[in-house]
Amino acid sequence: MHSLKHNAEQGLEVAEQKLDILRPNQSHPTSQANTTAHDETLVYQIGNNLYINLTDRCTLTCQFCPKHNGCTDVKGYDLALEVRPPAQQIIDLIADPSRYDCIVFCGYGEPTLRLKPLLEIAHWVKQHGGKTRLNTDGLGNLVNKRNILPELSEYIDALSISLNAHNEATYIQHCQPALPGSYEAMLAFVALAPHYIKEVSASAINGLEGVDIAACRQLAESRGVHFKQRELDVVG
Repeated sequence: MHSLKHNAEQGLEVAEQKLDILRPNQSHPTSQANTTAHDETLVYQIGNNLYINLTDRCTLTCQFCPKHNGCTDVKGYDLALEVRPPAQQIIDLIADPSRYDCIVFCGYGEPTLRLKPLLEIAHWVKQHGGKTRLNTDGLGNLVNKRNILPELSEYIDALSISLNAHNEATYIQHCQPALPGSYEAMLAFVALAPHYIKEVSASAINGLEGVDIAACRQLAESRGVHFKQRELDVVG
């Protein structure tokens, strides 16, 4: 498996600490203590896809996200984390990845904030005949301070990137990013992603105030990725 550089890990730790201060997204306090989360909080099935809930932290505070309105429920699953799970705990819960259409890294936080366990789990899934998808806000390069797409491309089959808005002002209004330069960093990630991963889509929400869906589609397609239109208040 691809090894992560020590200085890069240190940089990520610093970024995560900043995000904990700026964007405390969890509904309940989380800890690294010996707390065991409910299995259905860590992995949950929708259709024939299995979703992985790695973290409650996020680089954005999207005002349309239910967790910022007091709800952590998705399709009957409560995704409020009491502990950020180690990779092996998730692997044990997956059991046989080949029985699912796809193993999806998603949950109620940004998976690339826990890049090392994400890669470890995805590597194991691929070794055992599964297909993988990463749902991301596209800020993994900004947070990790390097291009993480070569690492992702080893084990991730598909990317779904949250574009969310057709311009920076609307993006800031609805997503409230913790880090400066987030919108341009996300667009750069969208443009770079198809050079590493074959199946890439970018999404925006129809019905979100001020969001021009046609312009979002043009932004995505001009960068060589498929556009996916989502609907307001439909989660999962």
